This record gives sequence, structure tokens and C-alpha cells, in this order.
Amino acid sequence: MKHSRISLIERAAEVYDFGAALRARAPLPGPFPAPAAAEPVRAVPAPAPEPEPEPEPRAKPAPARALASEAGPAPRRPGGRSATIDRHALAAAGYIVPEASATGLAEEFRLIKRQLLATIERRVSLPEEKRRSILVTSAQANEGKTFCTTNLALSLAGERGLEVLLIDGDFAKPDTLSILGIDGGPGLVDALADPSVDPEDFVIRTDVQGLSVLPAGRKDHGVPELLASDRTREVLARLIAADKRRIILLDSPPALMASPATVLAGHVGQVLVVVRADRTTEADLRETIGLLAGCDNVALILNGAAIAVSGRNFGGYDGYGHEA
Repeated sequence: MKHSRISLIERAAEVYDFGAALRARAPLPGPFPAPAAAEPVRAVPAPAPEPEPEPEPRAKPAPARALASEAGPAPRRPGGRSATIDRHALAAAGYIVPEASATGLAEEFRLIKRQLLATIERRVSLPEEKRRSILVTSAQANEGKTFCTTNLALSLAGERGLEVLLIDGDFAKPDTLSILGIDGGPGLVDALADPSVDPEDFVIRTDVQGLSVLPAGRKDHGVPELLASDRTREVLARLIAADKRRIILLDSPPALMASPATVLAGHVGQVLVVVRADRTTEADLRETIGLLAGCDNVALILNGAAIAVSGRNFGGYDGYGHEA
């Protein structure tokens, strides 16, 4: 992946005026106009804490909506299992490797991460389970959706005071866990189908600090109906309540190939659409954005762009000199 002076999201905005498509929710005439300059990201202070029961001696109540970096460790719920991330497999496949030296790819996803976190902190009026949930999809298959989702999860896990729960929501092709070297098992579909189940029992803790995963779960022909039910909102709410530092990242099927992305868009506060520079057509992107109308905040990640290096060289400076 080569780099320019702007981030992947900004590059995508230069190619596709997805903001206009969201406003109109209908085909737009002519070529896309150049987007307006984005507002600078500003830190948003945490709102005042809500009243809580009298704490025990020496215990300090945490604010109801603390910034991620301020939230203290949350107690772990019983259940679930642990797994080890296969770092060698990640490196061989070109993914971000936890605890490894910074690379250009890692820096690109840090830029994307900053914008997502800023949006989460800004949209305090949304319910917590929606505000802290992000959906990643694409128009068609083979556009880099799972590659971007996995790297974004690894980048978010490196954020101090933050927990990311990566959910494999590509029910027909659940590849996310295998990329990390983790075996599947019961997961999201099982939690949706059985109201008596605690979804936290299916969460898999990894040896990467700040990263947990939730498998897609069992095969079920009624997945779209399950996702459209109130149970989905309840499951997301319980997963967020289990750890107040948590952000949920959902990998969904391509929007033009299966319906779950369309349904899940109504349950999240942000949607990222992965656009393959040499593959995604303008018509497919317009149709995809129209299908994601359930979410009012849609951004694009431009993947596979052949942009010449013109100044920024992420990963080429580590602050130390090297001996010859």
C-alpha cells in the first residue's frame, strides 16, 4: 500500500462524494464534486457522571460515559475462553502484527482509528450500544473488507484504556477468526437465537491486550430475521455493559451480496465501506450507500490505491539512529 499526504478515508472522499449520496439517498447526476475540507478533530470532554449507589470504602465511582483513556479496568465476567493470536501468520499475510515495529500500514490505520474514536466521543446522544458499535462492509466480495476490519481491530486494541470486541458477522463466510489463528465456535447467531444465553459467555479473550473476538456462530437460514429483531440491540447492549471501555467492530457480508449489512446498519453508530480502487464501480457504491440508510454516518476506506509516494513515508522513521 503506497501513501500520499492524506488518509485512506480522505482519499476515498476525493474519489466518491459519498456524503452527497447519503443526503440524497438517490442516484446523483454527473461526476462526483470535490468534497469540502474536513473539520479538524477536537477532543470532546467526558460528560458529567450520573449518580451511583454509595461506593464501598476506597472505591471510586466511574463516570457513566468516561473517555476511553479515562475508564478504569472493568471486572471480567465468567465464561468464555482464551486464545493466542498467530503473529507469524499475520506477518506472512501482510497484516498489522501486535507489538511489532510501526509500519506504513499501521500508521494508515492509526489515522482511520483517530477519526472513528473522535466520532464516538462526539455522538453522546446515541444509546451506548449504538454509539460504540462500528460496522465494516463493502459492495462486493474480494474488495478487502475483512483485511481492513482485522487491521482496524488490531490498531484499536493498541489504544490505551480501550477494549475492542471484533465480531465476525460475515455469517456465510466467517474468515475473521481463522486469519487470527483462532478456532470458531458458538457466537453471535447462538446468542441471538437463545434469549436465555449471555453473549459474554461466547466472547474469546486473546493474548493481545485489549482485543477480544466473538465468532459468527452456528449456521442459520433465519439470520436476517434474527438481526432485525430487538434481540440484536439487547445483545449489543449487554456486550457493551460488560466492559465500559469496549468498542464493537462488526465485519459483515458485502452489502450487495447478502442482507445482513443492511440490517446491521440500523444497529450501529458508524459504517465503513471498503472501496477497492481497481474493482469497485461507482454504480455499486451508490447502491451500497443506499442500502445502508439505517445509519446516518457512513465513511469510505479506499483500498488498493496506486498513489505515488509524494512526501509521507509512514514506518520509515522510528526516532533512533542505526549503525552501519
